[in-house]
Parts: sequence; C-alpha cells; structure tokens
Amino acid sequence: MLSTNEAADLIEAIASRQDRAAFASLFRYFVPRVKGFIMRGGTDAEAAQEVAQEALIMVWRKAASFDRNRASAATWIYTIARNKRIDLLRRSARPIDAEDWLVVYAPEKEDADKSVLAGQTYTRVKDLMEGLPKDQLVVLQKAFFEDKTHTVIAEELKLPLGTVKSRIRLALRRLRQALENTDHEPPSGP
Repeated sequence: MLSTNEAADLIEAIASRQDRAAFASLFRYFVPRVKGFIMRGGTDAEAAQEVAQEALIMVWRKAASFDRNRASAATWIYTIARNKRIDLLRRSARPIDAEDWLVVYAPEKEDADKSVLAGQTYTRVKDLMEGLPKDQLVVLQKAFFEDKTHTVIAEELKLPLGTVKSRIRLALRRLRQALENTDHEPPSGP
C-alpha cells in the first residue's frame, strides 16, 4: 500500500533523477488499479491493460509536470488513464454510446469536487435530454451518440439537411438554457 506522500515522492524521484526503481514501484502498484478503473468503464481486460500501461509510461514521460500541491499522485495518474481511455474510444471504429460521449467530451477535471460536479452535470443533461421533443432528441442522438454526419442523418430520416441542422441547434440551445437555469437556482433542501 502506497500512501499519498509516498506515491508523490516516487513521481518526484522519477522527475528529478529518472529513478527506475521508483517507477517500478509506482508501476507495480498502479497498473492493476488503473486497469480495474478502466474496466469498470466498460473496456475489456486486454484494452484496459494496454491503457493502464500507456498511462504509466506517460507518468514516466510527464513526471516533471506533476505538482503535489495541485493534485494527489493518484488523481494525477487516474486523470492520465482517463485521457488514454478517451484516446482509445476516439480511435475505435465503433460509434461512441451515450455514456462514452459524456466521458469523451467532458472537460478534464483534476479534483474530486469538480468530478462530483461533472457527475451531477451528466445526470442533469441526461434528464434534460429526456425532456426534448422526440424530433430533436433523435437527431441529437444520431449526431453525437452514433457519430453520424448531418448529411447521413438527413438521408436516414428523409429530411432536408437544413431541418436536421436546425433541430440539432434547437436541441443544443434548449439543453444549454436549461442547464443555465438550473445553475442559477438556489440549492434545494434544508
């Protein structure tokens, strides 16, 4: 078990003197944990192992950019792993589903409070999407979740291209306005 300070010390040893023993310790400790984290996101074991290894190699390369005052070692490493998973999703041939879309296009977060906020935003967006008119929801899902071009959507739905673009624009405007309105509401509860 590595403490927060021990993990940070190992990263700093890698940064300052390219300490291979420190890297080996960090690698042994974090690869299985990162692999599990990636697999919980729906990635198969082989791809998760690859992402975990790539993330730790990035730790070796970017160790000098680590700042223990901005994030814990674990947060920093899991953020790198998250970004590697996003790269994997973007490279894959399969369409990105709703869950993955929110991961891929969510801004990077480095602290727990912001991660919680991102999760709350995800839940709000998901709820708000269910309230969209069916015609807007369909084109939004095809554009963002199925990764289809506006032209392909127009052909599939037998709609003019301008109609598809308008519906997407209207849906995004509704979501943005609804999010802004909920951001300005006072917190509920006692």
